[in-house]
Amino acid sequence: MATLKEFEDALREHGMNMALALLERMRERDRATRTVKPARRLTGQKMTPDLARQILELHASTGMTQQEIAFKVGVNQGRVNEVIKRGKWLTDDPHAPEAVARDRAVARLRGDPKPRKPARAREAAPPKKRRNQGQLALGDL
Repeated sequence: MATLKEFEDALREHGMNMALALLERMRERDRATRTVKPARRLTGQKMTPDLARQILELHASTGMTQQEIAFKVGVNQGRVNEVIKRGKWLTDDPHAPEAVARDRAVARLRGDPKPRKPARAREAAPPKKRRNQGQLALGDL
């Protein structure tokens, strides 16, 4: 199967200028009607239950792809997939795994120090046992 570029080269080679002009007009029409513009990046929004419900609504009521939904609501396609396939971000629980991971990432970006365990927890841990690992002599084998 030939690529579009190979097809265009063949048209040029055979001097089919009318077909080339038609192909260019079709390209321009395609560029003008695209729903997602190429190489467009949006800054990510904070995932909330409202945003997750909006994603589910768009997925159920339109024929949009996950990528198109992601561009429309301002998140990446992976987040859209998490909402649709695994039901993540639908609750406002701050202890949900995805919320905890998000908060840790935000803290890292801000340069906050890692939270330390309380001193009591470290003291209460039982001491590690050391095993006597003796040495092997040549006669042991």
